[in-house]
Amino acid sequence: MIQLDRNHLVDVITDRLATTESPRQRTMLERMRVHAAAERDGDLETLVGTLGEATDYHFWELSGDVGPKTREGVAAYYRNLVENNGHVLEFHCERMVVDDQCIVIEGNLTMIQPGALMVQHPMAGDFAEADKNYLIRMRNVIFWSFDEDLMIIGEDSYSGGPIEMRVLEDHELPTDFAALVGA
Repeated sequence: MIQLDRNHLVDVITDRLATTESPRQRTMLERMRVHAAAERDGDLETLVGTLGEATDYHFWELSGDVGPKTREGVAAYYRNLVENNGHVLEFHCERMVVDDQCIVIEGNLTMIQPGALMVQHPMAGDFAEADKNYLIRMRNVIFWSFDEDLMIIGEDSYSGGPIEMRVLEDHELPTDFAALVGA
């Protein structure tokens, strides 16, 4: 069975809060912690509630930027992610940089992706099968931007592509993911 520490990013943010004195940076970290916990839990209302009005996401891949645009577009992205159980992931954060405008995280992203979600992706649609589940591991850097009200307005993600991508057998599925998909 694949083991995921789905709390890792929330724990890293909590640890960083313990050493951060700037009120502005603390608010940004707290907002990001709420966002990360809501994504982990599939809590769509709270997740979208962390977003500012001028939200645009940029997911940079070999084909260019495939991230959702506008607050409504990002909300639809998260709705699709949660409804298709694509929010089961671990971001193993190895480095975090915080300034007054942005939080940058770097680490390894491991996702369990249902085939129904994979077939929607422009780079996976040609080979993914809707009735399978996939393991995706990649090195990832994400820049989280905030507006003047300290709401999240950007998730700019950079990756060199998957380090590992393969079909998962049912016995490999994490328990929480298996429960979501009825496996």
